[in-house]
Amino acid sequence: MAAFADGDPSSSSSCSSWDSDDEYQKFIQKMNPPRVTIDNASCANATTIHVDSANKYGILLEVVQVLTDLKLIVKKAYISSDGGWFMDVFNVTNQSGQKIMNESALEGIKDNIYKSIASSSCFLPSRRAIGFEPSSDYTLIELTGIDRPGLLSEVSAVLTNLDCNVMNAEVWTHNKRAAAVIQVTDRKSGLAILDAERLGRIKERLRNVFNGRSRDAKTIVAMGITHTERRLHQMMLEDRDYERYDKDRENANPMPMVSVVNWLQKDYSVVTMRCKDRPKLLFDTVCTLTDMQYVVYHGSVDTEGPQAYQEYYIRHIDGSPVNSEAERKRIIQCLEAAIERRVSEGLKLELSTGDRVGLLSDVTRIFRENGLTVTRAEVSTKGNKAINTFYVRDTTGSSVDLKTLEAIRQEIGQTVLQVKGHPDHLKSPAQESPTRFLFSSLFRPRSL
Repeated sequence: MAAFADGDPSSSSSCSSWDSDDEYQKFIQKMNPPRVTIDNASCANATTIHVDSANKYGILLEVVQVLTDLKLIVKKAYISSDGGWFMDVFNVTNQSGQKIMNESALEGIKDNIYKSIASSSCFLPSRRAIGFEPSSDYTLIELTGIDRPGLLSEVSAVLTNLDCNVMNAEVWTHNKRAAAVIQVTDRKSGLAILDAERLGRIKERLRNVFNGRSRDAKTIVAMGITHTERRLHQMMLEDRDYERYDKDRENANPMPMVSVVNWLQKDYSVVTMRCKDRPKLLFDTVCTLTDMQYVVYHGSVDTEGPQAYQEYYIRHIDGSPVNSEAERKRIIQCLEAAIERRVSEGLKLELSTGDRVGLLSDVTRIFRENGLTVTRAEVSTKGNKAINTFYVRDTTGSSVDLKTLEAIRQEIGQTVLQVKGHPDHLKSPAQESPTRFLFSSLFRPRSL
């Protein structure tokens, strides 16, 4: 195997016991505080971010998560974290592909990265390590189970009937599995639901939605907030959505190219990935490697083109490279799943309207009644406005019929529901009242 273009990675011994020398790492970090520098001169078409810090488990994911949450696009990255020190370079742009020139925005990026890595804590591969914090604002609901047409409609109808208002939600489906993280409030108070008996009823009703399926569904109801996308990756990994039968593989979209080979001279396993580029791809792969308890010692990322290329030199958290064929195959399967989960199959629909209790239930019911199923959804509430994105397709797997689509838009309101990414993009009549749906849907039956 070829060595790094700029020389071999350092051969210094790895830190195999990340959680046994916490006090020593705190001392090192105090003596060597993190440094974050940003400049617009090093690269002609991107803003360059340099991050130097004492190394700790999960620090790469911390930085990538900050960049992702700030909606920055990573065009190139160079990763080096051997020998107890973390030194990474990221070339980033905004959503429009331009450098970040605003001084306050640059300071915000620097501050966010610094605060993230300056903490003495590190990511451990557990649920509480992803930022789950108590909150009196929301009740958090986590669901995993077998996907089927109309599932989101059933879940949202149950929540509405139990006087829960869905404030934020994200739903992923992959390989016939579904996972959802939902934040709800009490319909009357607008705050988190505190009554233990009521929380038990909510959990039981939601469990019944998945009743009778071959693999046990999981339902968690708690009070708090979490990093939704990190948690969804963990939930689907725990649900083994990466397992794929031969028939499923034959019917899948073009598979990403993922390989894992050992570099025996340096005790590294080298992971290489090639696939179509898309937003948040780097976050998805680094998140999965971290949750699988692998440490990235060196790496490079290049997304300047239609194809994204990622290469990582990794070891397990115990300091060992991949040591079996079964482990190698599992890494490949899990990374393929991480890449595919956010690949949106279906027609993209965007809904923007005044928020009210039962809105999600009504919209998803209309989809279901017209033979559409939701493959991915992002639901958010900003002030008194609901901003939702749905990816839908026909329940048979076919493309959405234009007549069906037009009928749905007529029922919901054409200025309320916008169509994105369809070859025959429909223009919304400017005269359509965006409030028509809010009243008409209230009088429609809400059957499961």
